[in-house]
Amino acid sequence: MQNLIPLLIIVGPTAVGKTSISLALAEDLGGEIVSADSRYLYRGMDIGTAKPTADAMARAPHHLIDVTSPDQTWSLARYKRAATQAIVEINDRGRLPMLVGGTGQYVRAIVEGWEIPPLPDDPMLRRRLETTAGRPGGVAALHSQLTELDSRAANEINPRNVRRMVRALEVCISTGKPFSSQRIKQAPPYRMYILGLDMPRLELYTRIDARVDEMIKAGLVEEVHRLVSMGYNSDLPALSALGYPQIRGYLLDEYDLEEAVRLIKRDTRRFVRKQASWFSSKDRSIHWYDASATPTSMLEREIRRWLISRDTHA
Repeated sequence: MQNLIPLLIIVGPTAVGKTSISLALAEDLGGEIVSADSRYLYRGMDIGTAKPTADAMARAPHHLIDVTSPDQTWSLARYKRAATQAIVEINDRGRLPMLVGGTGQYVRAIVEGWEIPPLPDDPMLRRRLETTAGRPGGVAALHSQLTELDSRAANEINPRNVRRMVRALEVCISTGKPFSSQRIKQAPPYRMYILGLDMPRLELYTRIDARVDEMIKAGLVEEVHRLVSMGYNSDLPALSALGYPQIRGYLLDEYDLEEAVRLIKRDTRRFVRKQASWFSSKDRSIHWYDASATPTSMLEREIRRWLISRDTHA
């Protein structure tokens, strides 16, 4: 137990206030923030992802933000390796590692100690599967094939997440083993405190709507136009992030800006409901707090109490 690395994890739905609260805690506790947001990885995607500003990141060291371009895909295995290395290095400096973000798969990979084998490298198979997905009825056909090969993965993967479905089929076909059996869980080398932030849904939805309006004012349309003009294809996984496909539709004259804004707000609310499947209020390992009603000073006291405790399950 003496060798376990203390790791503060902050989770919660989008727009709940994770960034502001984590910054305040990092300043007070001597922490460094390791991003667990899959879209923060990409340079040039700042407004639509609600990435922390340069001024915000100057308040505390941040890791795994702006580390690649939108046309370069980071696998879950690569993220886990990079995040694990950052956590170890932060601890070695005598600082508190803080894993912060709303990408549930990233957080669970760290918290549950997933051992993720590298994906098989078969470009021809991948292209064949992607070509099938692009045909009428192709996505349904791939999902049916995945159901036959790995019913558990088929139940867990949304058919609209074509990239992940193709990845699962790649593994099933190349290895002859179910994709869902590829991840082995091992006890992680951390003493963890998982801080969950939430608030009443109506209040959260109001915050989401206000944030989307601010994104438009800040130049989201211009950001999407710039990315497209730089040659980044709208089919890239990075550009499937909330806000980018909806604005792309507006730029293609499929609908007006008012409709694009409505779609972003609607889809963000849906995403919040999806996030609840990763971070459940019934999960007893998460210490839940109402972000709109709990002073940061109270959260700091609780975390300091945990830091001096020897109870691994605090």
